[in-house]
Amino acid sequence: MDFSAALPTFFITLREGFEAALVVGIVLACLQKAHQNQLNRWVYQGIGGGVVASIMLGLLLGGILQGLNHYQSQYTPIIKEILEGIFGLIAIIMLTWMLLWMTKQAKSMKAEVEGAIQTALAQNQQAGKGIFLLVFIAVVREGFETVLFIIAKFEQGLLPTSLGAIAGLLSATALGILLFKWGIKINIRLFFQMMGILLVLIVGGLVISVLKHLDVAVAFVAQLNWQYAKWCFYGRESCLLGPQVWDGSEILPDRQFPGIILKALFGYRQTLYLGQVIAYMIFLLIIGGAYFQSIGLGNNNKEASVTKAN
Repeated sequence: MDFSAALPTFFITLREGFEAALVVGIVLACLQKAHQNQLNRWVYQGIGGGVVASIMLGLLLGGILQGLNHYQSQYTPIIKEILEGIFGLIAIIMLTWMLLWMTKQAKSMKAEVEGAIQTALAQNQQAGKGIFLLVFIAVVREGFETVLFIIAKFEQGLLPTSLGAIAGLLSATALGILLFKWGIKINIRLFFQMMGILLVLIVGGLVISVLKHLDVAVAFVAQLNWQYAKWCFYGRESCLLGPQVWDGSEILPDRQFPGIILKALFGYRQTLYLGQVIAYMIFLLIIGGAYFQSIGLGNNNKEASVTKAN
C-alpha cells in the first residue's frame, strides 16, 4: 500500500481543518464572554453535522467511481477518466478560490464571526440555530474542499488518502485546542503563509493530473472509433498534450523514493509532456503570483525597491 498518497491529503486537511477550528474557537470564546455557555452544544452539533455531511458527500462520489469499476462496458474507462478529470478540475477551482479568498478575508474573519454571533444571540430563542448554521457552514465548506481533493486523488488509493485526511483533521483539532483552550501562542499568519505556498504547489500537481485524465479519455475514444483517431495529434502516448519533454524513468522514477513522494505531493510524473509543463508553469505564475501579492510579499518588494531608488 502506498502511504505517500496520504501526505498531500494530510496537508490539505490540516490547513482547511485549522481554518474551521479557528471559527469554532472564536465562536466558543464569544459565547463564554457573553456568558452563554449553554449554547455550546449547538456548536458541537454544528461540527458533527458538518463532518457527517462531508463524509456522506465523500461516500457518494467515491461510490460512483467504485461503481464504474464494477460496471463492465466499453465506455466505462472513458467515463471514469472524464469524471476524475472533472472532480480534479472542481477541486482546483475550489481550493484556489478559497486560498485567495481566505487570504484576503483573514484580517476581518474574527470581526465577521463575532458579528455573526452577536446577531445570533440577539435572536434569543433562535440563537442556537443561528450558531449551529454558522459552524455547520464553516465545517462543510472546508470538508467539501477536502472531499473533492480526495476524490481527485482517487487513483492513488482511497485508504491512504482517507488516513491522511483523518490525521490532518486530528492535527488541526489539536492546534485549535492548544490555541484556544491552553493559550499556547501560535504564529497563525506564518502557518497559513507556509501552508498556502505548499497548497499552491499541491494544486499545481492536480493540474498535471487533470490534463492526463482528459488526455487518456480522448485516447480511449480514439481507440473505440477510428474516426476520432485524428484527435490524437502526437500518437498513442499523448493525444492532446504535445511532445514528450521529460523522461525520468531511469533518473527519478515516480514509483520509487523520492519520486513517489514528489508524485504524491506535487503531481510529479516520470513522463511529462509539453502541454502539462506549460499549464503547470502558467498556473504557478498566475495563481502563485496572485497569492504572494495577497499576502503582501509582492507589495513589500515593490516598497523596498522604491525606498532603495529614493
